[in-house]
Amino acid sequence: MEQRGLSVFMAVLFVTGLATSIVTASPPRPGTEGNGLTENESATLWSRDADNYTSQEEYRQRYGDERTAIHQLANGTDITFKRPPATAATWTQNDFEDLKAGDSDTSVRPSHAALEDGVFIEDAHATVFAVQPSTRGHLESGETPLYIAPNGTMRGFVDYRVRVPNGSSSGNRTVEWSLTNHGIEKVRLKKDGETIARTDGSHTPAIDYQIDGEWSANLTLEAEIHVRLKKTIRTDVVNGTGVNLVYREETRNVSDSIDVEIYDLSAYPYYAEYPNGDAGVVIFQSRPWQGYTLTDEGNASVRGIWRFYTARDSRWDTLVRSNLTDSAEVESDAIPVYVHAYPSRIGPRAEPVRDGPEIIDTWGTERPSPRGTIGENVTIEVVNQSYETTYGVAVRTENVDRDALHVAGIVRGENASIVEPTDGSERQLHDSNLSVELLQQNQSQATFRIELRDNQTGAPIVLNDSSRRYPIGGSLREGYITIANREVETNTSGVAIVTISEPGIYTAEYHPGSWLGHNPAYVGHTATARWHPLGTIDGWFAFSFEAGWQFIPFFVMFYAGRRLLRLLGPEDIFQRNP
Repeated sequence: MEQRGLSVFMAVLFVTGLATSIVTASPPRPGTEGNGLTENESATLWSRDADNYTSQEEYRQRYGDERTAIHQLANGTDITFKRPPATAATWTQNDFEDLKAGDSDTSVRPSHAALEDGVFIEDAHATVFAVQPSTRGHLESGETPLYIAPNGTMRGFVDYRVRVPNGSSSGNRTVEWSLTNHGIEKVRLKKDGETIARTDGSHTPAIDYQIDGEWSANLTLEAEIHVRLKKTIRTDVVNGTGVNLVYREETRNVSDSIDVEIYDLSAYPYYAEYPNGDAGVVIFQSRPWQGYTLTDEGNASVRGIWRFYTARDSRWDTLVRSNLTDSAEVESDAIPVYVHAYPSRIGPRAEPVRDGPEIIDTWGTERPSPRGTIGENVTIEVVNQSYETTYGVAVRTENVDRDALHVAGIVRGENASIVEPTDGSERQLHDSNLSVELLQQNQSQATFRIELRDNQTGAPIVLNDSSRRYPIGGSLREGYITIANREVETNTSGVAIVTISEPGIYTAEYHPGSWLGHNPAYVGHTATARWHPLGTIDGWFAFSFEAGWQFIPFFVMFYAGRRLLRLLGPEDIFQRNP
């Protein structure tokens, strides 16, 4: 029954997926290439593939085997993650081993490679294959930075071909060329023009790096290619043949650069204690981050707006093989896969959902939707409108283990170092006392007096409706009171006067500003009041007058009916029987 339900679900996905465009290249079928992953894991990698669903029966007939449930699901849609998965880096590292260069006569390259030609070295390139651990962030249109770990590995592909000049013969002189040796001498990794790591020459270099104290950088993969040719000149003379050897050498530097953001995460926690003993926690970070756990067991956590998917770098779907006379496009044996982070319509979430932490507030930068940066054939719940980056998330929870506080970033394996603020990081929250009193009323309106005070000290709470801003610091008290779909603020005495014209039961509620920017800070409170015109003598008089006025036509009709019956009806109609 479960399998049948899944098949129906996937059939719906197939119908809705017909509107998407089809890519020409397809990723490997899960299970055909392990690359260190299980079939389920490899099935989740390909968010950029065309989701053309194949039924279980058709799949069985075509390939002669069964699919796992995850494989079947991934065939019709894309799978997203709460945290950056390790699968992309595992696949890329293992698939990279299948990348093969050409021989001295043939150069192999991706189509986007920047080629360099010399006298003897041609179609030479050094191209970045992948930098990992990393995550491509989709912030907004035109802003998709590649966040990389401070310690990671850059993998590249270097290749070239050697042009050996043709021999020649003229009179008694013959010239022949031959290739003596060739190779990649050195490979360097540069940061903003400065060499930070190097390795021996290789067509497929993997360079480990470490970058400290940087925010952003330009990384360059540079390779030095060297060839040596022998020119043999034979001259036939009377006394025999003279041989003259001339060696020609050429060195060529080729490179490829990418801009990256160094994802070195530091988080800033702030704490509060509620009157009932609950704990308040806020974590701030100036870059996108995944979320944090509150206990050592990890059973209470909160995450921001960011979710993740994995997709291949489609520029490596095919390679170009070129020689002296021709070039041809061939299918690539190695495809890098990256993790992508995007703002999700699901939004910030706390777990456990029902009895876990409660998200009190979030802060961040307002950005437009990055939907246009996602690309074709990626089916995810990315936000459709502007969103808040949730650089700060505040929660209220029953308990928190400060020593076990764990903050996770959007780059796999990158967890924030906790920077404890030296001053003002702790708040004691007070209960507030909100009261509503009916001052006066008539049949058309009522006036209420709302008073807001510190329940502990009795001091008035003065609200200021200044513009919202970054929550830390400042002397203005944010917050407001709502009543009858209106926002009101208290004066210096903690009092607000409100006039209401619609009868009903009204609940006034105090919405305090963030406890981060206030000392003392408060917990919200509610109070209820009612008003109806019948609550006054004037109201009853007006009601009676209005009711009497409305009944006049009925009295007139009743009286006229009785008169007509007396005139036209039987004489004894109103006589009682004795």
